[in-house]
Amino acid sequence: MLILNKFPILFLSVLLVISTEAEGQKDLTSTSRKAQKAYRQAEKYIYSMDYAAALSCAYRAIELDEQFTEGYLLLGDLYAETGEPLKSIQFYKKASELDPDHYPRARLLAGRTEMNEGLYAEAKKDLQLYLSREGLLQEELFQVKVLLDRCDFALYSIDHPVPFSPVNMGSQINSTFDEYINAVTLDNDELYLTVGTRADSQNADEIRREDFYLSRSREGTWAQREPLGSPMNTPENEGAMFISPDGRYLLFSACNKTDGYGSCDIYISFRKNDHWGEPENIGPTINSAYWETQPCLGSDGRTLFFVSNRPGGKGGSDIWFSIYLQQERWSIPMNAGDSVNTEEDEMSPFIHPDNQSLYFSSKGHIGMGGYDLFLSRKDEAGNWTRPENLGYPINTTADEINLVVEASGTIGYISSDIPGGFGGIDIYSFELHPGIRPNQVTYMKGLVMDADTRRPVRAEFDLSDLETGATVIESFSDPETGAFLLSLPTDRDYALHVTAEGYAFHSEHIALRGIQTILDPFLINISLLPIKPDQVVVMNNIFFETDQYVLKNESVAELTKLIGFLNENKGVSIEIRGHTDQTGTREYNDQLSLLRARSVYQYLVDHGIDSRRLQYHGYGFSLPVAANDTEEGRRLNRRTEFRILDNHAP
Repeated sequence: MLILNKFPILFLSVLLVISTEAEGQKDLTSTSRKAQKAYRQAEKYIYSMDYAAALSCAYRAIELDEQFTEGYLLLGDLYAETGEPLKSIQFYKKASELDPDHYPRARLLAGRTEMNEGLYAEAKKDLQLYLSREGLLQEELFQVKVLLDRCDFALYSIDHPVPFSPVNMGSQINSTFDEYINAVTLDNDELYLTVGTRADSQNADEIRREDFYLSRSREGTWAQREPLGSPMNTPENEGAMFISPDGRYLLFSACNKTDGYGSCDIYISFRKNDHWGEPENIGPTINSAYWETQPCLGSDGRTLFFVSNRPGGKGGSDIWFSIYLQQERWSIPMNAGDSVNTEEDEMSPFIHPDNQSLYFSSKGHIGMGGYDLFLSRKDEAGNWTRPENLGYPINTTADEINLVVEASGTIGYISSDIPGGFGGIDIYSFELHPGIRPNQVTYMKGLVMDADTRRPVRAEFDLSDLETGATVIESFSDPETGAFLLSLPTDRDYALHVTAEGYAFHSEHIALRGIQTILDPFLINISLLPIKPDQVVVMNNIFFETDQYVLKNESVAELTKLIGFLNENKGVSIEIRGHTDQTGTREYNDQLSLLRARSVYQYLVDHGIDSRRLQYHGYGFSLPVAANDTEEGRRLNRRTEFRILDNHAP
């Protein structure tokens, strides 16, 4: 997991500016030849990266001449480079006080370093001093004003903290190495993480190897993590893993592989039973000659978010997305737009299972400085709203680089080096305050089986919004176990269709309109009926007004599925059957059920189905499936079905 510096102070570039200025003046500002000699010797040590000797010479230079401006600048650079920023601030300010005009940006460097250290009030003073100078370029004015806005935001945020109580996830998850949270499945049964371990080496600067790990929930407690194993973990370096909410897809990034299209590419693996298939490059539509990383797949199973520095972005690294078009094809990636991306870097997209709440890390939006975590929500037009900073102390002077949120929307996971952990970066859980929670979701979980043999079936799922007709989720069941897991955002009504080759489709009506609280999950096993005569299929998403026979618009999703079934199975002929409850007379209900069945028949004919393949009949209340003495029983009896009459090859 790449961690980037907040405000990189490239001391060598500053040194080159100072040296160039000095060269242009022919002489350093000091008149002491001994001080000049000590300074030049410090420069030589810097270029050989002997910083201890360089510090000694730089101190010698200012001892010999206490007014030696370049000496103080050099000490500021050296302490910035060697990880002592408070000392670097001291020397930058001293240089600026001695000669404000010699290297004016010393005051700016002091201010930026103070921001890095959370000294926002002091930073604001130094930045205002720099801003007051005459002759600043327009670009400099803009940059300094942005930094001042960050100071104001940080000072306000510290005075108005948000609730935040991170809890270390313990030794089952964390260790002395670095741990990064990757994903949690919809049902909270599995947690995935990346662990950065250092290869056996005496070299402290050895590049770490990153491997993937899994922890399973056992009675509400996370078990000891285990390596994900082959083929996911290899001697090479993989990272930025993401597991789809249903646990079926694993995506990650890998660099410099022989089948790559650029420096870093995205790879995908499919799960069968409890085993991951060999990872495959996701292809040249997504991957390019540039780098692509940090994939995140929405719970709709179709929208892939990722990070890239490809041309056409807003600047630096941007968040992009692509839509799955079936048959292993993806749409041309689109930039997530100005609301999300800036001229700086954006990274670590996480789309919550509600498919409306996008969390990400950004260096460009106003925050505490460096990388902060933000939330953007999708509006009714499908556009991303202006991002909201998650607030202090979730965001701090450090870089906050990734966030994962449970399906419940109440619990988040971050990777942080908060003091008191097990060492390095650990994973913490915390309760999200209400202002930054996503829309709540529940889920449906179960098995798909052959109704006759009870064997598992690989079936495709699509969940449609009954009001808009839009497909919300596409997924599939495990071909070896039949298991499936689907996200269900609340406050909507859905039609769920389950299809498999050789079977009649299965439909479910899921009514969540007006429900905005967390529900117990839907646990259901689905039996698919093989296509053969006399099979009766209930269509649970055919709707009529009370005592009416005109189809409601909400019926379109089910009717479209029925048309698709008949077009894919040309030899099938069906009888459409209307049923009512026992309210009213037999004659009335026979007529109403007949008219309703005819409405479905006519819709199919109007949409290209040969009438010779269709029959319709109204059965009134003569074939009940439940008692008529309860409202639930009467609801079950008011139904529309189709019965397979024949199945001949066309």
